[in-house]
Amino acid sequence: MGLPRFGRPKNDDESSSNLFVANCGPAVGHSDHEIASVFSKFGELNGVYAADDSGTRVIVSFSDQGSAQSALKALHGQPCHELGGRTLHIRYSVLQPNHQDHVKDLVPVSITASDLNIPGVYLVHDFITAQEEEELLQAVDCRPWNSLAKRRVQHYGYEFRYDTRNVNTKHRLGELPSFVSPVLERISSCPTFKNTDDSIVLDQLTVNEYPPGVGLSPHIDTHSAFEDLIFSLSLSGPCIMEFRKYENGGWFSRDGSSTVTKVESPEDDSNFIRRVIYLPPRSLLLLSGEARYAWHHYIPHHKIDKVNGRVIRRASRRVSFTFRKSFTGGYQVLFRLEYY
Repeated sequence: MGLPRFGRPKNDDESSSNLFVANCGPAVGHSDHEIASVFSKFGELNGVYAADDSGTRVIVSFSDQGSAQSALKALHGQPCHELGGRTLHIRYSVLQPNHQDHVKDLVPVSITASDLNIPGVYLVHDFITAQEEEELLQAVDCRPWNSLAKRRVQHYGYEFRYDTRNVNTKHRLGELPSFVSPVLERISSCPTFKNTDDSIVLDQLTVNEYPPGVGLSPHIDTHSAFEDLIFSLSLSGPCIMEFRKYENGGWFSRDGSSTVTKVESPEDDSNFIRRVIYLPPRSLLLLSGEARYAWHHYIPHHKIDKVNGRVIRRASRRVSFTFRKSFTGGYQVLFRLEYY
């Protein structure tokens, strides 16, 4: 699937939530992360994208037009000390999707867990602050990465083996890094999760970095490796997560509380129930119970997501931290921290 194009507005006085920013970019020593740090002071960002192949022009996409307007007024034509003192030249830019691009929007996208209506799913928006998000990204970027086929990973506590989809509990890598301690403490004290367990203990962390267009295939996290809870904190960019309950597979709730409609898979012609939720940056998702065991979760391999008629382009990367409690004789939890 191709990418949508950004271009000039038809009218010079037309505003937009997207800004074309010239005189900054990787070719002159600025990472997307550094550019985002400058512009995020004016509001929530959808992401920073290359405007062309020059490496000196980018598109900065805000969640709303007011934030883009404030950034343009403050930064246009002014030297930016945080970007090496370069003078930024900024104008509005609008999304011009390619007619060959088709983003599937077969079901409505839920914004809250209650709208999703899958037992065991919880979603907390703005679970961490923008500053905490920045600190977490900087912390993992200071650590070495291991390269897989389409993404990079880091493991803490125990290594997750992709060949066996399990962990070797006899080979402990050490304690979880200190930079995740505030997140773990907040999870333990969050009122939203009080009914899930009295004591949330986590001892395994996998950090994944996904480039644009790379997601997750439908899967259920290994039963034999991890216990019930899976937490997912999305950072640096948005995505959608799809849930599928197949007709002849998985665990179902005893009271039959899930009321959903079956649809036919366009990919394999098998019947399954389908639900989709939008995960904004800095939101924390918990999967437990029926959501953990009966539903496959899946992040489409898209560069663009369509959320109830709105086209959202994914950010320059997605990073996910997955915390778990391995089966070592004690209680186990999976925590997944996701970045775009």
